[in-house]
Amino acid sequence: MPARPAPQPGPPPAGRRTQLLRGAGLLGIAAVAGLVWYLIRHESAPAAQPVAQPPATREATPFTLVEGPVKSTDCAANAYSGAKKYFQQNPCSSLSRALYTVPSGTEKALVSVVLVTMPTAAQATELKQLTDQDGTGNVSDLVRDGTYHAAGAPKLSGTQAEYESTVTGNDVTIVLADFYAKHQDPAALQSIAKDALKLSAKQR
Repeated sequence: MPARPAPQPGPPPAGRRTQLLRGAGLLGIAAVAGLVWYLIRHESAPAAQPVAQPPATREATPFTLVEGPVKSTDCAANAYSGAKKYFQQNPCSSLSRALYTVPSGTEKALVSVVLVTMPTAAQATELKQLTDQDGTGNVSDLVRDGTYHAAGAPKLSGTQAEYESTVTGNDVTIVLADFYAKHQDPAALQSIAKDALKLSAKQR
């Protein structure tokens, strides 16, 4: 009697097949969910931002008062050339003059700060416009008039001196600055003169 062929395995029962398909589906869903979660975390995370550094603060110029303030109400008597003539026709309300020294590296500068208060703002503007011009005179600084006698003090009314001025209301501030020992550094001297404009507030 011939041998019968071995029976072939048939398809799994419908219930088991459903469970296998369901399991495979769940695994696929879990894989997709994991991938989505990974992408969300890595794409939405904000990029690290550089920490903002606070702006560097500029150190205040260390001015040292060496003479004055010398105060007066007679500007004409303490001025020369065109400025003197202006004050004779337009008397000031008050005058305050002082001298300061300030280091610059290994060098030192001398600074004159003059505060002139005029009766009106218009006159203050006229005075500034006058002294801003070359050859029109100025208020005498305390070196020029002989009040300050320190050895080696530079002549602040000379051509090497740096000039700055500003007007605020009725007040005119006039600054002259120069280095000792004929040292020359125009950029540093200009910076010193500009910084010195604020010193007039202490001379009232």
